[in-house]
Amino acid sequence: STPVHRDSNVLRWLIAYTFSVVGDAAYFVALGWAAQKVAGPAQVGLVMAVGAIPRAILMLGGGVIADRFGPRRVVISSDAVRAVVILAAAATLAFSTPGLWLLVALALVFGVVDALFMPAVGAMPPRLTGRDQLMRVQSLRNLVQRSGHIAGPPLAGFSMGLGGPAAAFAATGVLFTLSLFLLVAVRLAPLPPEEQPAADSTARRDLIDGIVYLRHEPVVGPLVLSGLLSMIGCIPPMAIGVIMLAEERGWGPSGGAWVNAALSAGVCTTSLLLVVRGRFPRAGHWHNIALLVASAGIGLIGVMPNLALAIAVALVSGLVSGLCGGLALALMQANTALAFQGRVASVQALSAVGITPVMFPLFGLLVEGWGAGPTFLLFGCISMLGATVSTASHAVRHADLDFTKTAD
Repeated sequence: STPVHRDSNVLRWLIAYTFSVVGDAAYFVALGWAAQKVAGPAQVGLVMAVGAIPRAILMLGGGVIADRFGPRRVVISSDAVRAVVILAAAATLAFSTPGLWLLVALALVFGVVDALFMPAVGAMPPRLTGRDQLMRVQSLRNLVQRSGHIAGPPLAGFSMGLGGPAAAFAATGVLFTLSLFLLVAVRLAPLPPEEQPAADSTARRDLIDGIVYLRHEPVVGPLVLSGLLSMIGCIPPMAIGVIMLAEERGWGPSGGAWVNAALSAGVCTTSLLLVVRGRFPRAGHWHNIALLVASAGIGLIGVMPNLALAIAVALVSGLVSGLCGGLALALMQANTALAFQGRVASVQALSAVGITPVMFPLFGLLVEGWGAGPTFLLFGCISMLGATVSTASHAVRHADLDFTKTAD
């Protein structure tokens, strides 16, 4: 296949995805500030949380829709809705002072649209390029996600400084519009005739077929379950646990920020290396080892005696997390039939944005009762269960991302 850096179709998709990720990050900051201007803290929390409900409930349905109607059509439609809705909200805020209802409605619409967009955009890479380029594409996608979530909040803050929430929503709408224009120019390979959806199938039947497919696919099923456990074990400690750890140890907000920055730097570094390498013999074997080491590192961050050691462990954890994450995504997409890519992507997205956040309150309660150190260790062990699941699978252990062997 054409290398990613010379494939204009893949590059258009990647730039569009970059605009979308930055826009998403800016949108959440702008939404919070807009809510804070018209309501109290409890109402702000309500506005920020309300979009998560339709996102979680409808995510699996979004995967069914992506596979039924095609991910390109779904991505373009959902991006168009996001652009129109956010620009309309910007205009409304600029020329009037609406109540909390507007922000609640906006959050609900975005939750519904995200449930369509996330599985569809995740299903596109295998139809953009060949299997031999999937590791590069997924590694670049990891880089975009990390950098987008870093760039979005400052963009929202700068825009709000110029013109308040209306300006921040307008900037976000421009990003979604740019993403839309690029996505219209992206072309996907057609489904093989034998994978075309049955005309008489129902949404319920398609959903059940997707679940059955995951249960019986020897590589994808174990990796999806492994990914869920590793996200439950790793995301709460790094999303909210580092803040609690820094407070408990007296490191201050900057200390927690340095720990998270070290983890992100490690992930980005390894993702870049995977982009350069492009192939990975014995990928399943090395994925399992990397996930085990990364899980241990997440747990050990909480028991490091000083900030410097916590930063060092976070950096190592980030390096191996970038490796296992890039390999896992590429292995799943390389081994998933094109007809099921949307449904598999929807399960992955549900794990990240629907199931894992439910663990945040539990993590906080455990820190309050046990302290940060034991709680980090417990969640590191949960992530290790994910490594155990994938290691127990013979198919995963022998899965490969070195497609030059096949070509030879």
